[in-house]
Amino acid sequence: MDVTSDSELSLIPPASVATELRIPEGTFVLTYDKLDSKTIIQSVQDDTAGAIAVFIGTTRNSFQGALNTHPPFALSIRVPGQVVTRLEYQAYTELAVKTMTDIFLSAHANATRSKHAALSGPPVSPLLHCVVHHRLGVVPVGEASIVIAVSSPHRKEAFVACEYLLEQLKLNVPIWKKEVYESGESQWKANCPPTT
Repeated sequence: MDVTSDSELSLIPPASVATELRIPEGTFVLTYDKLDSKTIIQSVQDDTAGAIAVFIGTTRNSFQGALNTHPPFALSIRVPGQVVTRLEYQAYTELAVKTMTDIFLSAHANATRSKHAALSGPPVSPLLHCVVHHRLGVVPVGEASIVIAVSSPHRKEAFVACEYLLEQLKLNVPIWKKEVYESGESQWKANCPPTT
């Protein structure tokens, strides 16, 4: 049997594979399928939940150009934006799952109880259910790239955890986004820390 470079490549498993992680602290799904936000939100419903916080990130049709400063005169020029036709996502799935496990554990460990928490009765976790679904592959304009849903007995914990999961995913989980423009050009975009 002859082994060619094509044969060698077929022996290497693809990095961006659909997968699902389910642990008591959360569910993480990487999928090539369109995200069903209603079903995802229903998955965190709980009779003890007083709040469900949801974030849905969608593909927008524009990228607002960059602000470039050109020395020696420190002249700032706004580079025009481009029309985005789609996003393409890739992930290092194995590491993404390990990283999201740590993020879920951290979210639960750092969740504080609301001052509204019941002082008597059985203890209830400040976070009931956390789910993160992220698309892989092509995501057209208007479709969801990510859906995060968190249920909690009280709204503050749900909001804080939802934002924490999003920001930690953007900073730490190896998922990469390529913007594809109407011109046919494309550009890989780095996840950036939140601005204050």
